[in-house]
Amino acid sequence: MKTLRHYFVSDDLDDLELLQEQLEDRGVENPQIYVLSNDDPGVANHVHLNAAMSLLKNDVIHSGEIGALTGLIGALVVVGVAYMLGLPELKMGWVPYIFLAIVVFGFCTWEGGLIGFQRPNYHYKRFEGALAEGKHVFIIELDPDQEPILESLLEAHPHLEESGTEIGPSHWIYVCRHWAMDWIDRNLLSQSQLRHK
Repeated sequence: MKTLRHYFVSDDLDDLELLQEQLEDRGVENPQIYVLSNDDPGVANHVHLNAAMSLLKNDVIHSGEIGALTGLIGALVVVGVAYMLGLPELKMGWVPYIFLAIVVFGFCTWEGGLIGFQRPNYHYKRFEGALAEGKHVFIIELDPDQEPILESLLEAHPHLEESGTEIGPSHWIYVCRHWAMDWIDRNLLSQSQLRHK
């Protein structure tokens, strides 16, 4: 099941923190809500606000996917040319050509990710002006059955500027992220606290 991603722009972090608390009280999970802002210290000072992960701020994933697609095409070209020229029937066989295809695929994927580190996330590019003005982008990714929760809360937050929606990731991503964070909290954080005692 796909989620629906909602974008809101605001200049009031206190109001955004209150909205996040209200959403969580009504069953929207923490990983479904995050804030994109150039004021990282301001967001960090609001305990209940999730700052957008740095991986989401730049275009690493999207550019890496484009690099992987380019690498796949390159790998197919390497294997195809080797096959058409009859090179594998020579003494060496398929091993060097398959290895070269893997190297081409890996290099293109890696290079795509590096290029993505230098670019803002293509989903958030339209908010560069608002972010430069010191505003914050509040992002909520909701399942279809959670939509009424947001609608009921928006009336109490009249200063939020609605800035569009788009299809978000599948719900299973949040389930996995929630499970992973819970596991980290239970196992890794508790062990480090025991060491400090």
